[in-house]
Amino acid sequence: MSDTPSQPAGPEAPAVPEAPPLPWADVQPEHLRMLRLAPLPIDRSTGARPLRFVQYGHAARHSKELSLLRLAITLPGQRVRSEQNQLDVWVDHTTQRVRISPERGLQVEPQNRGIGRFLLAQAVQWAQKRWSHYRIEGMDLPSRDALNEDSRLRRDHFLRVQGFDVVYADAQFLKARVEEVPVGELLDSWNGEKLQFLDILDAAHMLQQADQNLQEQDVKLREKEEKLGRYQREEMGLRFTITCLVAFSVFQAGLLIWIATHR
Repeated sequence: MSDTPSQPAGPEAPAVPEAPPLPWADVQPEHLRMLRLAPLPIDRSTGARPLRFVQYGHAARHSKELSLLRLAITLPGQRVRSEQNQLDVWVDHTTQRVRISPERGLQVEPQNRGIGRFLLAQAVQWAQKRWSHYRIEGMDLPSRDALNEDSRLRRDHFLRVQGFDVVYADAQFLKARVEEVPVGELLDSWNGEKLQFLDILDAAHMLQQADQNLQEQDVKLREKEEKLGRYQREEMGLRFTITCLVAFSVFQAGLLIWIATHR
């Protein structure tokens, strides 16, 4: 063992206190409505965009210090990742600040169908009804959206059309940031040609119309099948007649040859 006395340890750096966990982690959407995604032309980046129906849900929670709005889009018959199709709006009443989550950017599926703009518009509507004088915190935008020029321009248009100001810190357009803005200056509109609410009566009318169209198509199909069966029977009768005529012609030709050769 060494006789050298050990040096006293230096003062430890104070530990950074961890932020307390946010409440309402298990909140699930409670108020549900159906949305109609209108059929659109094929997009060169996202592919086919057929008619589709999805479910929109939201839930709100409030306390003295915080408020939460959780928005979600559910795709019937399709599972998505946990970070997709969900938008949280956190309101801090102490600082009068509004924060939009996830910070890494809203990820939606299917893409280019108006879902992202719709969710952001719903969030803006909710916040403006209660705290239009609050301010939405600025945030850095993920650089992955800037790797492709089309996706970058689509992202910037998506934000600016809602009233956000996108600024860049470099000439390569890689480091982008959304500036802080009052809630009351944002716009709560979305593209109604891409996405519409669908009420129960509208859905019932669509089902009734679809059932009526199916019945009409069934009647037309039966008529065509009957007509096809009639044509098939007529064809068989014609084939039998032609066969008889050919047999009679061959017999007559053979008879004439026999008569001519036995005179």
